[in-house]
Amino acid sequence: MSNGEVHGILRYATSPGSSSFAEFLGAAAPDLLPRHTHHESIPHGTTIVAALYDGGVVMAGDRRATAGNLIASRDIEKVFASDDFTLVGIAGTAGLAIEIVRLYQVELEHYEKIEGTQLTLDGKANRLATMIRGNLPQAIQGLAVVPLFAGFDIDAPVGTPERSGRIYSFDVTGGRYPEQYYASVGSGSLFARGALKKLWRPGLSADEVVRVVVEALYDAADDDSATGGPDLSRNIYPVVMLASESGTERIDDDRLGAVVRQILDDRANRPGA
Repeated sequence: MSNGEVHGILRYATSPGSSSFAEFLGAAAPDLLPRHTHHESIPHGTTIVAALYDGGVVMAGDRRATAGNLIASRDIEKVFASDDFTLVGIAGTAGLAIEIVRLYQVELEHYEKIEGTQLTLDGKANRLATMIRGNLPQAIQGLAVVPLFAGFDIDAPVGTPERSGRIYSFDVTGGRYPEQYYASVGSGSLFARGALKKLWRPGLSADEVVRVVVEALYDAADDDSATGGPDLSRNIYPVVMLASESGTERIDDDRLGAVVRQILDDRANRPGA
């Protein structure tokens, strides 16, 4: 960071401003925004899936990033906690997407400090949509970022059906779309969604939905070369996270490894399934 950027940030930091950190950064140091970043190598990440369970939502992402026909990374992480009750998964241009997620995490924290309260779940989805819309010039050039957002609605009255997990998908223009039950994005999303459609049903527990999303990623990897399946030899498993009334939680590799091995055993007995 140059001295000029530091001085700009300090100047704006002492002035009252918007509760949006992205707007603050755009005024103080616009060169630090992701849309001003240039990438020489362009790895892409896929695939992200999410599904509801009784009490929350599960989101999972495979670990592969590709650059053309090459595997750029075998263990990239694409699912993150954006705050205490929400999750965001990235698909598209990996480097740019990770920068946007980091900025989004600060955006939510900044709003809470300025306003003294958290955004609603809809408000958080709208803020993310605005940031995706800001990347539209890059998306037109082929550097698209398409996230999947999910969380637990803590503002809904206790005991109502609305107090549960919710899922939102987006397009490159910042369009925001609430999803019912489950959703998927990325190059393997078509195959993952087909698996979700057959495996998901109302009333599933958290453990059962973890199995569903991992199996959906396995099906995506089976038909999409850009999606990485579980790698038992390297102990590389999908990133799987939950959001519920208790907060966000990442499923540890020991627990996930048992799920993966059960799926593989079942598939070995039904290789054509």
